Amino acid sequence: MSTTTPLPSRGTVLGFDFGTARIGVATGELETRLAQPLTTIQGEANELRFTAIGKLIAEWRPVAFVVGLPTTLDGAETDMTARCRRFANQLQGRLSLPVHLFDERLSSAEADEMLRELKHDWRARKQNLDALAAQRILQNFLDSLP
Repeated sequence: MSTTTPLPSRGTVLGFDFGTARIGVATGELETRLAQPLTTIQGEANELRFTAIGKLIAEWRPVAFVVGLPTTLDGAETDMTARCRRFANQLQGRLSLPVHLFDERLSSAEADEMLRELKHDWRARKQNLDALAAQRILQNFLDSLP
């Protein structure tokens, strides 16, 4: 896992909010340090997920990935933490780009609150939640860069 690989000053980064049923995806730019929600990949089949990710890579040509790392509020790891690490390892192994793990605590709650403030009903929130959570993870990562 390449969590210490230095990033270039310019380029696109894809951020992921990994889940067992869905993966939220966001895109961000290192130069502007701004992230935007992109899409949600539906489904649990690994090959289908990586086919969809491959299409995003061809379109966005990222220089690195950021994967949200879930932990409990006190920082303890969970079963999902191990799954996210496995997903990050697969990203790096299949695509040979640096992968940065980043704390995702409360990103989904923050995304849900943002959607509530925009007066989205629960159906619209559910549809947009994962991509917006990925955007929050990626934005927090970009904000943390020196």
